[in-house]
Amino acid sequence: MRIAVLGTGMVGRTLAAKLDGLGHEVVIGTRDPAVTNARTEPGGFASLVMNATSGSVAMAALAAAGEAALAGKVLIDVSNPLDFSRGMPPTLDPVNTDSLGEQIQRAFPAVRVVKALNTMNCQVMVEPGRVPGEHNVFLCGNDESAKQAAAELIGSFGWPAGSLIDLGDISSARGTEMLMPLWLRLMGALGHADFNFHVPHS
Repeated sequence: MRIAVLGTGMVGRTLAAKLDGLGHEVVIGTRDPAVTNARTEPGGFASLVMNATSGSVAMAALAAAGEAALAGKVLIDVSNPLDFSRGMPPTLDPVNTDSLGEQIQRAFPAVRVVKALNTMNCQVMVEPGRVPGEHNVFLCGNDESAKQAAAELIGSFGWPAGSLIDLGDISSARGTEMLMPLWLRLMGALGHADFNFHVPHS
């Protein structure tokens, strides 16, 4: 599958390396849309897009990729709207009554947005065995087939099917994004990022 990864930071590089290792054709999005578009060759931009940009630039990065290039695509949004303008620890913007996932879906109504993998470290995203025992991936979105596609891709990273919890429509991104302040505090308290959330469920 041809997959575009938007974002060249640690998260984007980790996801791109994993996808490449699984045999996917990976297109890396850059800040220069002309460079990104030059890599598409015949066959279109990508079948699936992963947004691994910083939350503060996510909307601009997606706009640069182009609404036409993204229309109809499944977009897995792993970003969080962290706001560092008041120093550390960061706050969230938007928060509570809105989410970055919802903002992306509103701005790009033809895109099939799935919020997932944003509640853990990028190494755990692609190597769930780094955390002992059972733990979960949350996902949400308005399009059921898009969530199924996202679940299949996440499963190929090594996540058992039973570890995925579908939280419903894209408004549930408010909750998963609001886990980030807790995650950051846990990382500080534990001194490492090899942990995740586990919700026992049948």
